[in-house]
Amino acid sequence: MAAAAKDLLRKPIAATIRLTVPAGAARPAPPVGPALGQYRLNLMTFCKDFNARTQKYKPDTPISVKITADKDNTFDFVVKSPPVSWYLKKAAGIELGSGRAGHLVAGTVTLKHVYEIGKVKGEDGGGKGVGLESLCRSVIGTARSMGIGVVKELD
Repeated sequence: MAAAAKDLLRKPIAATIRLTVPAGAARPAPPVGPALGQYRLNLMTFCKDFNARTQKYKPDTPISVKITADKDNTFDFVVKSPPVSWYLKKAAGIELGSGRAGHLVAGTVTLKHVYEIGKVKGEDGGGKGVGLESLCRSVIGTARSMGIGVVKELD
């Protein structure tokens, strides 16, 4: 019976919007403006709240955000940590991954870097309940697909 009561209290959802926005730089211009404007959501409220929540990150860090728009023009959003590829590029000190992953190595990272990235992603909403070893294996797979080598220690 409690599940039926929860269904009655839940607001009808108009859309789920996923964006990648630089930390502290949400403005009512593209890509945020058109994405939220088509559902008639308050752009300035989102921008102020998003910028306040992402103050702890360095400026221009790409942050993933999932916005749930309700039919009554209200919204709720969840801020996630930066993507693994961004962390790997920063750790390797490169701008872009290899154009030919598996053939050319664009940079290298150590297992310590992989462990630290895995810990950060484990604290994120999607990584909860997943073991640290599994997260580290996923980070290593992402590194390989980008053409970044993983070594025990840098020489």
